[in-house]
Amino acid sequence: MTNVPTKSSTESDLRSPLVQPSKETTWNKPVQGLQQPQKLTIDDMLQQHCGEFGAWQLRHFVLASLAWALEGLHTMVMIFADQEPEFRCVGTGCAEWAKSVCGLEAGSWEWVGGAGSSTVAQWGLVCGEKFKVGLVQAVFFGGCMIGAGIFGHLSDSSLGRKGALTIVCIMNAVFGCLTALAPNYWIYLLLRLFTGLSTGGTGLCSFVLATEPIGPRSRGVAGMSTFYFFSSGIALVSGIAYLFRSWRALYIASSVPAILFVVLVLPFVYESPRWYLIRGRESEAMKVMSSIAEGNGKHLPDNIILALDEEVNNDSTNDTQTDKEEHETKQALTGSLIDVIRSPVTRIRLFLAVFINFFFATVYYGLSLNAVNLDTNLYLTVLINAVAEMPAYLITALLLDKTGRKPLAIGTQWFSGAFCLVGSLMSNIGIWKVLRMLCGVCGIFGSAGTYNLLFIYTAELFPTVVRNAALGAATQAAQFGAILAPIIVVMGGAWPFTIFGVFGIAGGLLSLFLPETLNQPLYDTFKGMQDAENGLRVV
Repeated sequence: MTNVPTKSSTESDLRSPLVQPSKETTWNKPVQGLQQPQKLTIDDMLQQHCGEFGAWQLRHFVLASLAWALEGLHTMVMIFADQEPEFRCVGTGCAEWAKSVCGLEAGSWEWVGGAGSSTVAQWGLVCGEKFKVGLVQAVFFGGCMIGAGIFGHLSDSSLGRKGALTIVCIMNAVFGCLTALAPNYWIYLLLRLFTGLSTGGTGLCSFVLATEPIGPRSRGVAGMSTFYFFSSGIALVSGIAYLFRSWRALYIASSVPAILFVVLVLPFVYESPRWYLIRGRESEAMKVMSSIAEGNGKHLPDNIILALDEEVNNDSTNDTQTDKEEHETKQALTGSLIDVIRSPVTRIRLFLAVFINFFFATVYYGLSLNAVNLDTNLYLTVLINAVAEMPAYLITALLLDKTGRKPLAIGTQWFSGAFCLVGSLMSNIGIWKVLRMLCGVCGIFGSAGTYNLLFIYTAELFPTVVRNAALGAATQAAQFGAILAPIIVVMGGAWPFTIFGVFGIAGGLLSLFLPETLNQPLYDTFKGMQDAENGLRVV
């Protein structure tokens, strides 16, 4: 008699797999024939599937970098707004040969262009009140120093790169326009402080937003190119100041570009996929990566997903994560400067970056201020200085991927420092005066090359989770150097060149202790960077 299977036994057989899994197979491991999603870091995905610097990145880079021009505008507008205008005699008690209004009788002279031509003429910031002009400059850079730290942290945390950039640009526009309405000197000083707060975050937010979607082999040259926009902003303010001779009209006119940037440009700028990833917003990060691939005429395969570098490293060494490792991964998604200091890898990098940025900024701004004091047309002088920096950007950009970051950082600082020391040995008489001026130009050339190099170098030294915070700390140190620079210039004689020369040489020496970052990936977390330091990263 044939045994007929019962209903229960039939259902049991139907639910049983046709092929029994072997003892070595687990449900946590891929079964042969079934393709599991491949985890890739952003750099790997850019290199393998999206393109490192295609049409998408070029367009996005230009749009995001336009904010650098705004920083140049708001930084250099004070040169024209706070200038001491020429005066002319209108009565007795005024000698035509007088070089200053100090000591002249009231009513015997008047400002050329009227009292509204500059803040100096508006509030009589001459003679015993002249220090107030320098005070405004120092307060502005002090605001930049504070703002760089604040917005560097916020762009790494809650606001994101694009959110922070949006806020600082709006602040630039608002406080720039309000400055034009300042009723007295002290309100003017306060508004310049607030403008500095926003200006200090503009460049670093723009820089990181523009360069993070770019692949490692193109990121260096692209990062160096952001400073063309900064120099263009300086040149632009010279033209605006030539057209608007009233300091109040000048502040309004120089604030209009910030308004246009927020309304016409920012809507077409993407948030950084790296920031999305470290904030746990993988789907939004993948949308940006898909947009990059599509914009570059490529297509992302369906079987790849984005992952943090430490997750890729863990998958290459262990098939599973312990609960403790998963918890540590989640904790790594946020960070601050305290975490930078705690990490043995990044602690020394931060201290070196801070001091190097302080030294070079003192030299750069100090030599720039010396150039402004030349007895030439102010509008033309500022324009020439801005244009003269561009060859330095070009040369350093061409050498960046050939010599590496470290040798170039050392070379540019020593180049600037050496010419400053030579200039300190020359007098201000005859041919020596011309040679000293040429030494100053060479010093500016070297320090300008250091300026844009250090931005890309510093950004590559730290993981995404604290990149803007670390870059903000370095920028704060640079702003402190900018505050110190005019004090050194006032010393006169050979002292400025001597100090600038020593600072340039010292900055180059400190750069000897930094690691090379050429063709290295931008790490996402501290653990990913630590694994790379220990040789655990799988390429």
